[in-house]
Formats: sequence, C-alpha cells, structure tokens
Amino acid sequence: MLEPRDGADPGHEILTSFVRHRNVLLARGSFTGLYLDYYLHLATYGLRHEESHSELFKNALAAFTLHCASRPANETIAWTLHFQKPFVNLFLGGDTQDGIVTGRVFADEVKEMESNRFYADVARPGRELQRSAVSFEGGNAFEAVEAFYERSEQLPARCFKLGDERYAIAFAHPDCDRAWFEELTAGSVANIAGTETVVPMERRIFRWECGCNERKILEVLAPVMRKDPSALFDVTDEVNVNCPRCAARYLITRPTLEAFIASRDG
Repeated sequence: MLEPRDGADPGHEILTSFVRHRNVLLARGSFTGLYLDYYLHLATYGLRHEESHSELFKNALAAFTLHCASRPANETIAWTLHFQKPFVNLFLGGDTQDGIVTGRVFADEVKEMESNRFYADVARPGRELQRSAVSFEGGNAFEAVEAFYERSEQLPARCFKLGDERYAIAFAHPDCDRAWFEELTAGSVANIAGTETVVPMERRIFRWECGCNERKILEVLAPVMRKDPSALFDVTDEVNVNCPRCAARYLITRPTLEAFIASRDG
C-alpha cells in the first residue's frame, strides 16, 4: 500500500484485486477527485481545450492511472497517444513509487502520421529505458490502450467506464479464461464481487502532480541563453514557457534568467 508523502495532497484511491479461477487482475477507482484536480490545474494556468479533446484526455488519464496502479512500485512511465481523428496528441506521465500522474493535450502543431500511434516509455532503476510503439485504430483512448496491451504487452486488457466517473481495467494473466474475459461488460465488472471470487490485493494512492517549477524551467532555458540570447528575448525581455509535461505556464524575464545563470556559473 503506497501512501502520499508527508504534506502532499492525500490523493485518490485505486484498488487492485485478483479474480480467482479466471486469472484476471482488476484495477478500479473513482476519478471524480482526480478530474477535479486536473480542471483546477487548467483553470490555474488559463488553459482551455475543445470538449472532445477533454473527454479523450479524461479517459486516457483514467486508463493510465489504472495501468500505473497495476505496475511495480519502481517505475516512471510515459505514454504518448497520437490520434489522426481527432487530430491531437495526448501525453501522460507518472511515477508508481510516488503515486503521481500528470499529462496534457497537444492540439497545435501536431505532426501528421500515417496512422494512430501509441508510444510507451518505462524507466526502472538500474535498467535501460524501455520503449515500445504500436499502431491502433479508432478515436478512443480505450481502444488505444487495449491495442497497446495486445501488441506490446502480449496479453489482452479490457477498459470499462462504470458510470459516475468510475473506471476499471481487467488485465488477463497467463491461463486466463479468455471466453469469460471477452464477454465482460461494464455491468458485469461493476457487480463482479457478486458473481466471482475476488481477492483484494493492493490499495494505492495517486494524485495529480507534475513536479515542474520555475527553477527547472530556468535550467532548460540556460543553455539556449548562453548560446543565443536573441533566440529567447528577440523582441521583449519576457518569454512565456509551457511545461512540456503538464502545460503549466511560466513567465520568465531576462533579468531572472541572467541572475540564475550567474549563480550557476559564478
């Protein structure tokens, strides 16, 4: 059971359980609180998305968080989902040890590809970065996740929206009862404890957090400033920078960046 760090947002509960005799892992949770945190984040930075993009991102965030809850507690995970229709990219990032998730919508300057693409990166201590990429069909985040599991993880998964912002993913293990697995519905998953032997496994806590701050943004900008200040401050002595992970906005002034560089180089 992973609990939040002292002083951190208490976060939101995700439960995993094992369906005995079916060899299926089930991750479930309510996302009302996490969605509230996400919308507060958007409001804080004055960010707006098309309604269709927001709904797509909410489903992807739920699936990503449930995926993280099913993984070992020592992984840093990033997903990028490219959709041809709607033409948009979604980024999701998380840390299974700290129980944090974040993400953003990229709706501008999206690179066109031949098909929908799903990219997954996983970092573990002492191991090389693992990357996988698969194509998928459809314009739904659940279809993308299910294609990723089938083609990259080599075991199927089923995503379900249970209602009232509750979601679940069923992950097939080896020797899974595939006929039963394929017949699962949102209703049967919501009431699974009444029909199957469900063994509780873990309770994990996840919260919305990126970890970006002004200092990290300054660290990224410093090399550019040293090489070509006009690339940043051509017209004014201010530049707006969006975090690539969560789209948080930072207003960086030339004096602030110069003082930061002087403190590092001095």
